This record gives sequence, C-alpha cells and structure tokens, in this order.
Amino acid sequence: MLVVMHGDVVAAASALLRVAAPARPAFLDRLIHEADAADRFRRETGRGHPVWGNGSLMAAARRHPARREPALDNNDYCACLALVLETLVEWRAGAGAGIKPRQSPALPPSQRPRPIGNYTPPASR
Repeated sequence: MLVVMHGDVVAAASALLRVAAPARPAFLDRLIHEADAADRFRRETGRGHPVWGNGSLMAAARRHPARREPALDNNDYCACLALVLETLVEWRAGAGAGIKPRQSPALPPSQRPRPIGNYTPPASR
C-alpha cells in the first residue's frame, strides 16, 4: 500500500461511517487489502488497478459510499478514525513479519475482493 496520508485516513473513516459498527473491522481490513493489492499491481504494471485504484487507501475507500466528513465532536466518526489508525499500526507491524495481527470475522463471499489477474489480496484476517 502507498504511504498513508491524512486524506487516506479521513476517506477510510468516512466510508466506515456507512457500515454497521460490528462489521467495520472486517470492512477496513478489506479496504487495506485492496489498497495493498492495487499498489502491488501498480508497481508491477506501471498503471493503476482497474478496480482498486492506485494503491492508496483513499482510492480503495472512495470506491464505496461515504458520508460527508463530520466534525470531530461526532463520537461515531472519532471511533472510525481511531479504528483506522489502530488498524494501520497493527497492519504495519504485522506486514513486515508476514503475520496477521488482528483476527476479524471473515467477510461473506459476496463481499470478498475479486481477484484480477495474478493479483489477489490476502484472505480476510
């Protein structure tokens, strides 16, 4: 996945607001895996992934409906921001060692990322 910037975190948190709270960790894992797969595709081919974008978390998040960014006095939005940041820390810690640090419920088959060519994101954590 490309380097994560402030806009990536905001885009992911805004997309998470449209998802029921219990399903947010699995949905966020999906976004991160899609961004990572798109980045690998971009590095290999020199162009953006046709579905998941350029490898940024923002591009992966913007594929999904999102709410307009609320103010930071919105507790639900703050929880989404915190989830994004905590998950990124865990993912980065585990990515270097090839481990999956957090267990999330598996996504149903209809919500799993679709493989494109040889670029399939890792199975849901």
